[in-house]
Amino acid sequence: MAKAYLVGSGIAALAAAAFLIRDGGFDGTDIHLFEEQERIGGSLDAGGTPETGYSMRGGRMFEAEFRCTYDLLSAIPSLDDPSVSVTQEILAGHETFAWDDISRLVDGDGKIVDVTSMGFSERDRLDLMRCLATPEGRLDGKRITDCFTDHFFTTNFWYMWCTTFAFQPWHSAIEFRRYLKRFIHLFPEFATMSGIHRTRYNQYDSIVRPLRAWLAERGVTIHTGCRVRDLVFAPGPRTTVERILLFRDGHDDAIQVAPEDLVLVTNGAMTDASCLGSYTEAPDPRGARRSDAWLLWHRLSRGRDDFGDPDVFDKNIPESRWESFTVTAQGRAFLDAMEKFSGRETGRGGLMTFTASNWLLTIVVNRQPVYRDQPEGVSVWWGYGLFPDRPGNHTGKPMTECSGREILEEVLHHLRFDEDLTQRVLAGSTVIPCLMPYITSQFLVRRHGDRPRVVPRGSVNLAFIGQFAEVPDDVVFTVEYSVRTGWTAVAELLGLDRRPPEVYKGHHDPHVLKEALETMHRH
Repeated sequence: MAKAYLVGSGIAALAAAAFLIRDGGFDGTDIHLFEEQERIGGSLDAGGTPETGYSMRGGRMFEAEFRCTYDLLSAIPSLDDPSVSVTQEILAGHETFAWDDISRLVDGDGKIVDVTSMGFSERDRLDLMRCLATPEGRLDGKRITDCFTDHFFTTNFWYMWCTTFAFQPWHSAIEFRRYLKRFIHLFPEFATMSGIHRTRYNQYDSIVRPLRAWLAERGVTIHTGCRVRDLVFAPGPRTTVERILLFRDGHDDAIQVAPEDLVLVTNGAMTDASCLGSYTEAPDPRGARRSDAWLLWHRLSRGRDDFGDPDVFDKNIPESRWESFTVTAQGRAFLDAMEKFSGRETGRGGLMTFTASNWLLTIVVNRQPVYRDQPEGVSVWWGYGLFPDRPGNHTGKPMTECSGREILEEVLHHLRFDEDLTQRVLAGSTVIPCLMPYITSQFLVRRHGDRPRVVPRGSVNLAFIGQFAEVPDDVVFTVEYSVRTGWTAVAELLGLDRRPPEVYKGHHDPHVLKEALETMHRH
């Protein structure tokens, strides 16, 4: 029987392992995942304790057209109720507890902004339509700022768009255009975020843990603490991996790979070199070690033009860095205050962005509990700043130099809570900040060919998966993208008839376009 070797244990690799079993007929015992960290899940992580403080680097949102993800998770039982799939759990949660945001933006006076209007000028609308109509090839090497005037970046639309998807004005116009096309059907409900789906808990508890349990039951082996250093290719015109060079158990090792075996590589890592701070200390990037994920991609691509260019994505930290923070609180003081301020019960409010924040802070108070083991009386909420290098309005310091307490003080400054409530929230909270140097590296300005195809031309047994493999039309920085790369790799390498469903193209639907245009013209 053929064997499959997967580098990494993020959602792309976990999904690929599941597709190998489900569609490829692989025995789970013939599938091996090599993970450099001691914990699996890649960017879908969540850890900590109620005593020391919980921490998660981020939270991914879903929507109805995540076709690959929901297909995958439809066969994975929920940990809470094994008679229900993870897909059913997510969809049922959306039916009973959907977001209905009426406080999406908050201005410098602490007032909720009326976002009935997107705030467009006629020039903004024309530029938006022009960007949509421009062939992707003509946007090679262009930034979003190359396509719009300064006014566009002050509109309600931009504030909501960039903080929902984590776009910066200097990011790739190609990726921005793909997002416009991919999510244009969400325009009418963009302000309320009512079209967004969420998992019941954080994504590690709701997706990674049940998926790992399903794979473990079928004999899949995940080797943690194992670093893949390089691949050795067989001579000849076609790309055939014949050896995997790795470091595990304190020494170098090698695995012989047959031509019929598969090697799936997660190239690059958007949460690489992340570093945590504490309530009293800012994150210290000097203590963060880069993984071998980037180094492996650099080694593989050297001297080749079909494996992409990692330099495009990992050499510009100032343009790919931002910082998140997780707040663990005793009691409901903050939650009750937010319900009163936002007009929505805890978990229904969606994202809240402070438009006057120099850091462009966004917070979200999700349905409690956020962790499966979160005890009664403990609450968890999350936020992030898109411009962490700028001085805070209240602290006067860059977010990167702030402790967890100082970040919380900055948030409370924008909420304009009274002094008594502010002090109670500060006294009952623990804040864990997380600085991520590569978190939006997949959005950096690029050209055609900078990301390798999932299965490079002429490849016999190698595929690339994850955020830095190229999938035409779909959008990076989503779980859907990673799952699609895993499915594509399995289907193409094995020559399967069952392929991933097409990427949803709402921009081809006249009804979707009509509603989007009406939303753009609201005053």
